[in-house]
Amino acid sequence: YVSANKRSQYLFTSLLYHSDLIITWDSHQQVLIQLLAEHSSLFGLGVKVLGLGTEMFPGGHHYHRNRSFMKKFIKRETDTYIFHMSWTENKDNKLLFLRQLGEWYVKDECVGKTATDILGGSEVLPSGENTALVQPCCAMEPIFSCHYRDKPSKLPCNNSPPIDKNGRPFW
Repeated sequence: YVSANKRSQYLFTSLLYHSDLIITWDSHQQVLIQLLAEHSSLFGLGVKVLGLGTEMFPGGHHYHRNRSFMKKFIKRETDTYIFHMSWTENKDNKLLFLRQLGEWYVKDECVGKTATDILGGSEVLPSGENTALVQPCCAMEPIFSCHYRDKPSKLPCNNSPPIDKNGRPFW
């Protein structure tokens, strides 16, 4: 989370001003890390980082390296608030992993498209009124599909190939 104060506001304003680096590096994460360090040093911005062991905000580290946690997560036995698919090579794999995990709710016809494309050229409404994308893009139930037998999955995917060399089945 981010505290609402002038230092945090300046940090995110700086992040917007560094959009050229985000585009060049094809990721906001490295730019944000650089700015966090800089703003902490120059302006006294307090930065708290959650450890990898937290169950409230698990990420790709849990997904790829902690089978026992992932089995608890799938059974809804954790206090997870949000899942960030970090530690994953690319966006295509993130989508496949989240689908297999039963945590993907974006319909295929909206993936990789702009709001204008989805709405057929209609303008997106000003902030606070943007519900136009909910109907065409958001699924009521998770969109599940199997991809890799050696990755966590809501249901067994034993007939799928492994993604990792010598990967053992998750189930």
